[in-house]
Amino acid sequence: MGGCLLKTEILQTQLSQLMPQLRWQLGRLGVFGKIGLGLLVASSIYFFSAALPQESDLQKLKERAETLQMQALSKQSSGDSESGVKMSGDQALQAFYDFFPRIDSSPFWIRELVQIAKKQGVELSSSEYRLVNDNDARLARYEMILPVKGKYSQIRAFMADALVAVPAMAISAIAIKRESVASEKLEVRLEINLYLNK
Repeated sequence: MGGCLLKTEILQTQLSQLMPQLRWQLGRLGVFGKIGLGLLVASSIYFFSAALPQESDLQKLKERAETLQMQALSKQSSGDSESGVKMSGDQALQAFYDFFPRIDSSPFWIRELVQIAKKQGVELSSSEYRLVNDNDARLARYEMILPVKGKYSQIRAFMADALVAVPAMAISAIAIKRESVASEKLEVRLEINLYLNK
C-alpha cells in the first residue's frame, strides 16, 4: 500500500516538473504552430478511431469478394451455371421475341396506361388506336395516339411510369401545346407504339 502511494507521489512530482517546460514549448509554437499541433492530434484520433477499424473491414470484404469470385469461376468451369450456357442464334432470337407480350394482351396494356394516368392526375381525352400487322414481320405494332392534359410534372411522371410498367412500349412522337404563358396545364399529344408478339 505504501509502495503505491510512493509511486503516485513520484509521478505527480515528475508531472509538476514537466508541466512548466511543456507550457514554455507550447508558447514558442505561436498561433499557427498550435493550430498545426491541434490538427495533428485530431487526425491521429480520427485515424485510430475511424480509419484503422475500417481497414480491417475492408480486408474482410476483399477476402469475401475473392472467395465469391473463386466460387463463380468453379461453377462456370464445371458447367453448373446457366450463364455459362451459350445460346444459338435461333434460341437468342426466340428469347428476344418471347420478351414481347402476346398480341391478344393489348386491352390489358391500355388499361395499365389508363390507371397510370389516373394515378398521376393526368386527363386522357379520346384516344385513337390502330393495329399494324405486317404479314412478314414477327411483331405487330399497336399505334396509339393519346391526347393528355395536365401539369408538366404530372405528364412527365405519367410517361416515366408508363415506360416502366409497359416495357414493350415506345413513345415515338410528342407534341406540346399551352393555352397561354400563364397557364400551368399543358395539352400533349403522345404517339405511342406498343410492340406485340404474334
